[in-house]
Amino acid sequence: MKVTIENKKGLNKDVKVFVDKKTMNTYMDKKYEEIKGTINLKGFRPGKVPREILKRQFGKAIFNEVLDKVLKDTSTKALEENKIKPAGQPKLDLKTYGEDKELEYILSVTELPKIEVKSIENIKFDEYSVKIDSKETDKRIQDIAKSQPNFKEAPDGTKAKEKDLVVFDYTATIDGKSFKGGEGKNTQLTLGKDLFLKGFDKQLIGVKKEENKIVEAVLPENFPEKDLVNKKAKFSCKIISIKNPEEVKINDEFAKNLGAKDLDDLKKLISKQINDEYKNSLDRISKKQILKEIEKFKLDEIPANLIEDEIKILSQGMNEDDKNKNKKNFEEVAKKRIKVGLVLNEFGEKNQIKVTEQELQAEVQKQIRMMPGQEKMVMDFYQKNPSAVASLRGTVYEDKILKLVKEKAKSNKKEISKDEAEKILKESQKQELDEYRVNTKEDQKPQKKAEIKKPQIKKGKTKLPIKKTKKVSKK
Repeated sequence: MKVTIENKKGLNKDVKVFVDKKTMNTYMDKKYEEIKGTINLKGFRPGKVPREILKRQFGKAIFNEVLDKVLKDTSTKALEENKIKPAGQPKLDLKTYGEDKELEYILSVTELPKIEVKSIENIKFDEYSVKIDSKETDKRIQDIAKSQPNFKEAPDGTKAKEKDLVVFDYTATIDGKSFKGGEGKNTQLTLGKDLFLKGFDKQLIGVKKEENKIVEAVLPENFPEKDLVNKKAKFSCKIISIKNPEEVKINDEFAKNLGAKDLDDLKKLISKQINDEYKNSLDRISKKQILKEIEKFKLDEIPANLIEDEIKILSQGMNEDDKNKNKKNFEEVAKKRIKVGLVLNEFGEKNQIKVTEQELQAEVQKQIRMMPGQEKMVMDFYQKNPSAVASLRGTVYEDKILKLVKEKAKSNKKEISKDEAEKILKESQKQELDEYRVNTKEDQKPQKKAEIKKPQIKKGKTKLPIKKTKKVSKK
């Protein structure tokens, strides 16, 4: 195989590949030997069909299959040996080809720019940790205690009041007739929460143990018997007991009931929980700072085809007028997104970052846990959509790259209070909203607002799905 590089214009170049006749014939011989044992023709023993017969019946299909294989093998090798990383799919122009002939073709390639990632180590970003005041932790524990009240039996003759727990049996009728679902035993209601039927528990205020009480209520929209929906029912209630709320004692026993070792351990767990609630959002701010710094990196040239593809994504759903009005703005946004993606991808490749199958499956399980009750549907979605799994792989790959960037860059560690964290997050949200409005030029009211974000980078070497995109000439 002979390779020459021609017509160099910036990132564009032609890669001329020549494969001699002997090599092509070797590929053909190998293919004929391979299929000889699989073809059964009347009058010939298996594996003994003469090549001339095979050629006459299957020659064209065999040659096309060999040609595709040679193109894939030689084009990939030609690009790798010359350290050319294509920005998109190269165009292929066949010059000479045919059985018992040499092969000559030209790949028109737009190359990815050379990227220097050493300066990533000079990036500066803020890394936040939130110091949780003990008062904040105590307040959260008190709120938990209030949501889990204990109840003690009220003295006989006590009238039920708001926040009391009333235990009762009931039978219900509509127009004097009983109905399916109109009975209940040992039903418990905390008065004032209005969680049973609208207005039901208010009518139990003032009842005593052993008392009978008639309560009227309208059956709700989600009542199982659809023909009874919105009908007024009478509930004959037999009050079994009245229980008064008892203040929960926050002690070691309380902590153990929540899964902690003791109260001190519970405080540590709650403090970490509060911290984690802010950590993810603050980490996103740190990530945004890093990406903003990468946007400042200098690239001599960005492939025009990548810019065009990115603009199509940004302007998706817009009419032609809005696309034209926003074209210059979208071009700037596209360049930033592409630049960030290229830099991060180069950094990932130089540091040999890979995504394992275990990491990918862990991310799938994470997505499944985020949809409780719909686990099977989510699992089926990923099993039937390889592109969705590939997207997840890209997300994991990007996260691993950014984690390494954080380790190598210069972090400005800041310990802040909860109030300071909330202020930073609020300011960040406002800034993002302002940027969104500027980037989408909201005042022009396009049909669909484009989401301005960095493109997701993907792991791995460039694969070459070759297509004969130019009209071929046969010599």
